[in-house]
Amino acid sequence: MISRIDLRGAAFPEGGIDRDLLPRAELDVEAALEKVRPICDDVRHRGTAALIDYAHRFDGVTIERVRVPAAALESALAGIDPAVRAALEESIRRARLVHRDQRRTDHTTQVVPGGTVTERWVPVERVGLYVPGGRSVYPSSVVMNVVPAQEAGVGSMAVASPPQAEFGGLPHPTILAACALLDVDEVYAAGGAQAVAMFAYGTEECRPVAMVTGPGNIWVAAAKRLLKGRIGIDAEAGPTEIAILADATADPVHVAADLISQAEHDPLAASVLVTDSEELAAAVEKELEVQVGATKHIEDRIRPALSGRQSGIVLVDGLEQGLAVVDAYAAEHLEVQTENAAAVAARVRNAGAVFVGAFAPVSLGDYAAGSNHVLPTGGCACHSSGLSVQSFLRGIHVVDYSREALAEIAGHVVTLAEAEDLPAHGAAVKARFDWKVPPSK
Repeated sequence: MISRIDLRGAAFPEGGIDRDLLPRAELDVEAALEKVRPICDDVRHRGTAALIDYAHRFDGVTIERVRVPAAALESALAGIDPAVRAALEESIRRARLVHRDQRRTDHTTQVVPGGTVTERWVPVERVGLYVPGGRSVYPSSVVMNVVPAQEAGVGSMAVASPPQAEFGGLPHPTILAACALLDVDEVYAAGGAQAVAMFAYGTEECRPVAMVTGPGNIWVAAAKRLLKGRIGIDAEAGPTEIAILADATADPVHVAADLISQAEHDPLAASVLVTDSEELAAAVEKELEVQVGATKHIEDRIRPALSGRQSGIVLVDGLEQGLAVVDAYAAEHLEVQTENAAAVAARVRNAGAVFVGAFAPVSLGDYAAGSNHVLPTGGCACHSSGLSVQSFLRGIHVVDYSREALAEIAGHVVTLAEAEDLPAHGAAVKARFDWKVPPSK
């Protein structure tokens, strides 16, 4: 069901791990770019009409408008299962606790008497928040997108989620209820690359946004890459992935369950175990057979995900090699199930989120740890972060110098301007004084 990659002994590269040696999906974001480009261009030129056509083509629904009526949001909240509402409210509460503490404060540095630089943190004015749909329902992604944006002080936000045939072309009612619970009243029945294009270019119904965040399939990730620059993005949060760094102390029942938990998202989901214990690897393989046979979504998601080239068990000679492998892999979710797990986790450099020990499964982070589950995938965790309050803030430097403070440094400014052959830069300083600029001290 799941393949092995043996990097023990001479098989371990001396110069470091090449990412191509590790499990990766065959269809990557780069390959998907050319498929989403015409879709995004179509939305740019035809707006709502294109979105309606794509809803029929991709989602099998006929809709007349893309924006969800306010009455549908109110009805969804009124009809939500009380237990689901209570769980969402607790998820929101915990997420607010964590994300509220992330808010940065403005800071002023006095460089010299009369000369200050202030870093001012300003929220993005308007954001588009993507919530996946289709195979599963993700009200938790509403929470993970909306809470940090609200805590950052974003003034205008819109949510998009794919239309569902069984709900009359609206997004799933649990998603609508979560939006209503968070006081988000601008929601659109749009999915995939076309939803990202709607946010980027705007339509008759939806004003363009400055930034798009949220997880999605590979087409959403490709559209975000394509339109980055016109819009800001959080990261390329494509098909989900889990890596587990484990030694002989790990429980194979836990490890197998956690690998399956991510595989049930999508046939392109990645589940990777890195271990120096062949005994654990064998036990996990047996557990996968047992547990997969007892769960849901076996043939359409779990088995294709676990047997795909993006998943596998990587055997290494020891913890040091294991750390090198998981840092090279840069997983969206990394579980550390080893002896002294906290100390090992502290050494990890590349991961979207790290889950420490036997009682911090990824599922906890997906819903109610208080952390954010919108995380970089496809190796992007080596340079990108998960969604947070910081994602929605821009740092602006405010420079305030008096005449005396400028005069003190003017000579250096002129010297550097002339060294770069930009004399007008120096002249802009000289023009402020009616005497020759004195040499800087």
